[in-house]
Amino acid sequence: MADPLCRLYLITPPRLDDLASFGRTLAHALDAGDVAALQVRLKDVGDDILAAAVDALMLIAQARGAAVILNDRPDLAARLGCDGVHVGQDDTPLAEARRIVGKDGMVGVTCHDSLHLAMEAAEGGADYVAFGAFFPTATKDAPTRADPELLTGWQQDMVVPCVAIGGITVATARQIAAAGADFLAVSAGVWSYAEGPAAAVAAFNAEMALGVSERAL
Repeated sequence: MADPLCRLYLITPPRLDDLASFGRTLAHALDAGDVAALQVRLKDVGDDILAAAVDALMLIAQARGAAVILNDRPDLAARLGCDGVHVGQDDTPLAEARRIVGKDGMVGVTCHDSLHLAMEAAEGGADYVAFGAFFPTATKDAPTRADPELLTGWQQDMVVPCVAIGGITVATARQIAAAGADFLAVSAGVWSYAEGPAAAVAAFNAEMALGVSERAL
């Protein structure tokens, strides 16, 4: 069996008023440590603005080995050449998202605090399931609060990777990694980090490695 890993899954801030400036910030952050994926999550913007953001950020992220996941929009994800799409329980159904992005595109599904929803998603062909929120978060409205034990239980019985999301910071990354998360999805915990996003990425990687070591004990 492969050694367990926990990797960082970045989510863009909810607004990008200066795309060029954020692109430079993103590049520095990705250069500071391992990042598995970047989810582009921009709400209440037109398709042209969303497409421009994806085009700009995808060049930066993919050049550094990070997959680009578009939130909610499998149609745009497929058209723009994203690596995949993330859908919520009230968004495009998993089967339809899979049909649109194809067998080679990644599809992740929000499952809140529900093992039942996660098992349905796994059986339906999701590439990963996302549990949360684990902590209070101002980035989005979180209807549920998940317990870290949910991650431990998932790892005992399932092979589909799990993403932990919701209010995770450098201070809590080790705990969530130790509980069994394969990925930590983080937005404000990186972009609003006091020492800057690049320092946050490095710190998250260090804390996640400690958590994985504890998990293996």
